[in-house]
Amino acid sequence: MSTAANSSGNVLKLNSRRVVAERTMVFGFDKPAGFVFKAGQYAEISWIDPIETDAEGDARAFSIASAPHEEHLVFTTRLRDTAFKRVLQKTPLGTLAKLEGPFGDLTLHNNVSRPAILLAGGIGITPFRSIVRHAVHEKLPHKLLLFYANRLPEDAPFLDELSAIERENANFIFVPTMTAVSRLQRAWTGETGHFSPEMLTRHLTKIATGGAHTATPIYYVAGPPAMVKGGRAMLNDAGIDDDDIRTEEFGGY
Repeated sequence: MSTAANSSGNVLKLNSRRVVAERTMVFGFDKPAGFVFKAGQYAEISWIDPIETDAEGDARAFSIASAPHEEHLVFTTRLRDTAFKRVLQKTPLGTLAKLEGPFGDLTLHNNVSRPAILLAGGIGITPFRSIVRHAVHEKLPHKLLLFYANRLPEDAPFLDELSAIERENANFIFVPTMTAVSRLQRAWTGETGHFSPEMLTRHLTKIATGGAHTATPIYYVAGPPAMVKGGRAMLNDAGIDDDDIRTEEFGGY
């Protein structure tokens, strides 16, 4: 994630946190008055006077996992043994942080005739959660097809939430896949394995409905750097032009 020059600082209070998957925590703040962002963008959070620090610093960039219409700013992170993450887990609610942003352009395209194909790996789901929740709230006519890869269901934040959204919205199709098949501890009837052209093709037929939705899709890929690189290469090999691919890498989490 890169930074932009148009940031503005806001001081805000930590108001919630909860574990949503294995080694994964959601934390939230009241949205500052006047703070505006687009679904899919990210912001930088830095602790003010943290109880501890280390060489990695007191700031991190996070995709905003909430939608623009919601009253709280929600962020999600994998937990590692760093000072920033330890502060996040044990500092009292009400602790102050500074917000810089928003940044980034991994946002939904305007041409509603072109479906959006979203490929998320692990924590890369966060910008797409914002996009999906925004699209549903605004009743956007875009067709959205979200592929979501994790090792196991317990590693996958927002899995049940996204499944529930799919059941209620005809324009949204959700395709989770699990890659560590040999380690599954519960029944799993969804897709298995990493993203492949065959997997995408099987589900792309669900949005080939004719009418206004006949244009070629725009592809979005977000996740760890190796996953993003592999996803772009897979799409290129399938004949998708780079002009129709948008990516965001999530490293160092």
